Amino acid sequence: MAGRSDGDLDGFRAVQRLAYACAEAVAAQLVPGVTERGAARMQREWLRERGVRDWFHVPFAWFGDRTAFTGFRVPLQFFPTDRPLEPGMPFILDLAPIHRGFGADVGYAGCLGPDPLHDRLLADLEAHRALILREVRERRPLREIYGSVDRLMVRQGYANRHRAYPFGVIAHKVGRVRERRWSPRLFGFGTQSLKGLASDALHGHREGWSPLWSPYRFSDHPPRPGLWAVEPHLGFRGVGVKFEELLVVTDSRDPQESAFWLDDDLPHVRRWQEERAAA
Repeated sequence: MAGRSDGDLDGFRAVQRLAYACAEAVAAQLVPGVTERGAARMQREWLRERGVRDWFHVPFAWFGDRTAFTGFRVPLQFFPTDRPLEPGMPFILDLAPIHRGFGADVGYAGCLGPDPLHDRLLADLEAHRALILREVRERRPLREIYGSVDRLMVRQGYANRHRAYPFGVIAHKVGRVRERRWSPRLFGFGTQSLKGLASDALHGHREGWSPLWSPYRFSDHPPRPGLWAVEPHLGFRGVGVKFEELLVVTDSRDPQESAFWLDDDLPHVRRWQEERAAA
């Protein structure tokens, strides 16, 4: 990104790893009977014990067919419920902490017990990670890349579930946030982060770009330099899986430096590597 600081990237990488460590720790503690609200509270408490005081959004948890956003119509349905986890159920943990002025937004998909279908969906996410990086490096419009992800999902036999998010976004920009001891929240989102997103939206509107990566006309522009939290979300017969992680976009003419995933040492990436090694 323009004026990129490796120190800044280290800061974003550290908070992303912290968020994924939280997701893995909480996932390991999930047992039958834990509710979505309970899982969300476990994430908040784990992160607060490690110094997190602010959020892009508070932690979410979805169990069962809610991982595929079945029947979701209004934003309030995204918030955790009293649904209990049962053996064999899929789950998704989604958390976006801010720590030391750096933010991350991650998604972790798991299942309470073995499930070949869930394993297959997780494996098929790898192709989306590769496709997104390749087409961002080609500087295709974000709206066009969104369409490429859609078509890949159709070929795989899945439904696009990130389209159920507000504005149908597959990604949004992430930036530095001014630290405060306490930051108020609005509908589960930290106001400091919302101010930053609103500022990006205002500047982007004037300059012809958007901080939201969607299937709509306002995303019909090449990738904007910066960090993007990207979350392709597959759904099939009431089972949903996704990852969410930071993609770095720069103004470099070198293809390898023009875009890259911030970190390859993440749970879903390690899983794919282990599966290939065992094949």
